[in-house]
Amino acid sequence: MIEIPSSVEGKQFDLYKLEQLLKPIGYSIGGNWDYDHGAFDYKIDDKVGYQFLRLPFSAIDGQLDARNCTVELGRPFLLSHKYQIGLDDHIGDAGTLNQFSEPVDSDASFPEQYIETGKTLVKELESILSNE
Repeated sequence: MIEIPSSVEGKQFDLYKLEQLLKPIGYSIGGNWDYDHGAFDYKIDDKVGYQFLRLPFSAIDGQLDARNCTVELGRPFLLSHKYQIGLDDHIGDAGTLNQFSEPVDSDASFPEQYIETGKTLVKELESILSNE
């Protein structure tokens, strides 16, 4: 994980409006969210694992699954996940086989060639969000 200090840290937005700004430029809400926190992910590459720019946020007024939720942005960071090849052989709590691979290294080293890409994406975020 590589943190990228940014002027977006601490800014507050209506979550719905934030989604309307970020989804058209390639961001999606990552699957690892809860009622009080989550993150927008921008997939940079997926040739060897997945490399993302992640923009975390926390609910400060309301819950993420409710209307009119206000969120506060955290510090963006670069994240790399490398997955094992093939099916996951981990047996779940209910005795079921999980067909999706678990990460081999969920905090893998981040490829150097994409660090500058991540910094450029953060500058784009700052530009877009400073107008709101």
